[in-house]
Amino acid sequence: MRVAGWAAGFAVALCLAAPGAAQTAYPIAGVNPDRRPEGAPTIKSVQHDAAWRARFYKGVAQPYPPGLGEADQGDWFTPFNRPGATPPYDLRGWHARTPREGARPASKSRS
Repeated sequence: MRVAGWAAGFAVALCLAAPGAAQTAYPIAGVNPDRRPEGAPTIKSVQHDAAWRARFYKGVAQPYPPGLGEADQGDWFTPFNRPGATPPYDLRGWHARTPREGARPASKSRS
């Protein structure tokens, strides 16, 4: 019975000490979503090269629509320069097969 009393006292001591031990100076995300933490990295300028533009506009016919928003992409992740849905929803041809990749010729419809 003495061990149970000692364990209970130890558990209470841990619970009382834990809040003080958990406090750190590191910012917690989401507490002040309208403000960036001090020292957080920022993007100063964005420079997209020709390879980035070719990937971004793959499958889009010229003249490029202004609503596509190349200037708004910045250096953050964007799903517009990566393959997305597979056929038949692949409107930009990211997953198109070439004859070299083993594509089968279109079958003739049987009537």
